[in-house]
Amino acid sequence: MRDSRVSGSFVAADYVVFALMLVVSAAVGVYYAWTDRKQRSSGDFLMGGRRLTALPVSLSLTASFMSAITVLSHPAEVYRYGASVAFYCLSYLVTMLVTSEVFLPVFYKLSITSTYEYLELRFNRATRLLGTLLFVVQTILYTGIVIYTPALALNQVTGLDLWGAVVSTGVVCTFYCTVGGLKAVVWTDVFQLGVMLAGFLAVIIRSVMLQGGVISIISDSQRGGRLNLWDFDTNPLRRHTFWTVTVGGTFIWISVYGINQAQVQRYISCKSITHARLSLYINLLGLWSILFCSVFAGLCLYSVYKHCDPWNTGLVSAPDQLMPYLVMDILGDYPGLPGLFVAAAYSGSLSTVSSSINALAAVTVEDLIKPYRNISEKHLSWISKGLSFLYGVLCIGMAGLASLMGGILQATISIFGIIGGPLLGLFTLGIICPCANSKGALSGLLSGLVVSLWVGIGAQIYPPPPDMSRPLSLTTDGCNFTTTAGFNWTSTALPTQPSSTAPTPLLADWYSLSYLYFSPIGTIVVISVGLIISMFTGKSHFVQYGLRLITATEFLGKLDLKKDREKTFGNTNPGFCDVELDLTKSNVPS
Repeated sequence: MRDSRVSGSFVAADYVVFALMLVVSAAVGVYYAWTDRKQRSSGDFLMGGRRLTALPVSLSLTASFMSAITVLSHPAEVYRYGASVAFYCLSYLVTMLVTSEVFLPVFYKLSITSTYEYLELRFNRATRLLGTLLFVVQTILYTGIVIYTPALALNQVTGLDLWGAVVSTGVVCTFYCTVGGLKAVVWTDVFQLGVMLAGFLAVIIRSVMLQGGVISIISDSQRGGRLNLWDFDTNPLRRHTFWTVTVGGTFIWISVYGINQAQVQRYISCKSITHARLSLYINLLGLWSILFCSVFAGLCLYSVYKHCDPWNTGLVSAPDQLMPYLVMDILGDYPGLPGLFVAAAYSGSLSTVSSSINALAAVTVEDLIKPYRNISEKHLSWISKGLSFLYGVLCIGMAGLASLMGGILQATISIFGIIGGPLLGLFTLGIICPCANSKGALSGLLSGLVVSLWVGIGAQIYPPPPDMSRPLSLTTDGCNFTTTAGFNWTSTALPTQPSSTAPTPLLADWYSLSYLYFSPIGTIVVISVGLIISMFTGKSHFVQYGLRLITATEFLGKLDLKKDREKTFGNTNPGFCDVELDLTKSNVPS
């Protein structure tokens, strides 16, 4: 292994590999722009004509939310806190089961383009617009961070030009989204997922060779406490345990796969509901593969640096730089392989951003333009392409803004997760609670947002104590060099400014809640408040249905929303009205 003090830099072969990834991604966009040049409708551009098959959609689903933040942060998480995040494999499984049986049947059979169309069909236009607004704001914020954060980490370790990488990835992503539509996004995701796995495997294989085999890495991790899997502590204040990862993680991932436009838009673009279901379950295998690679890469990271931690020695300034540092350290003598890992990280960024751009264009056309303007499908197709370009530019601009935000980055990413919980509660309320009405839905959504933001922002201002997050020990005893004078060798966290005021003990516990429980809190508050308000504002309807839950199949059997859509679009649904109706006189089948 090379001298650990030298962080290395890119060579020509690395730039070639990185550039090749960008060129292939752009070429896919050009190909679909040419083959679909006669497409006339926005549905063809945004939904691929609803003719996609299970395999490419499943791989696209996997790539969409496996961003560069996953590639860089998951291994660093295992390095610092242990492999308990491996239990996400269980939350992924439950997520796919719930999504395929509860949310998929509703969205697919309604043949909607935007998930927020459902909110107007079920409740009213105000609920739809609020849901759309929340999605647009959080997605633009998040995509900017997804572009900038890995660029910063890679720049500081590999020497890759920061703004050159940000602009080139943003421009290529915007290009193939604008000219190729959903088909280009899906097939570039397939390619980028392969690049991500190849990057992980390059690091893992080289680490295994250096450390003397897989058993050696596992033994090192066991001795270092990194295989802390069997922690069944039910304390909700603990950062990561079996229960926080499986229960909290399930809510977070259902909010991604069950209702997030970027994911729903993919599986409802399949040519049949069977293909849509199959895409979810094949995607599960992809998620498990990425999770296994990222966890094992974290164990490799610890095994290589178990005696000389680069963070505490000041060789890297943030945990996200640990993986790039490892790559330059163990793969720097193999021209092209560091470029492959950087291409893997940026493939994560491209897949996430392209999915977001396509989803933003879809909700803008369906929720903010179509209901208010009578525009031909040909013009809507051109508008969709223009919006893809506009949102791409906005995301690049947001990356520039993210560079000025400093320590707020982590808070913004946390808030992105916090918003998903209340939105999940809103959709769940509508689908399985027939007694809920529009007043309850709006009240519940606003209440859930307030509570989620309160606990999320409070946790940023008053971070949980170390005995709840429990970072594992790191040592510099085996380093064979000296650091600059005055460096604190025992530091295990980045410096923070002490708070001028401390919360009361009760609030301190509330703010110390594991961040994985923010989403369940938002979901539960929305459903609870929504049902209570519905009970007081629609008593006769509440008496009719009570607190009975219904399945997605029963829901669709009760109302043929697709049939009634043209006539009642934007009006209160008779089957869910706040007063009793004689449904025998309605054109809605009971």
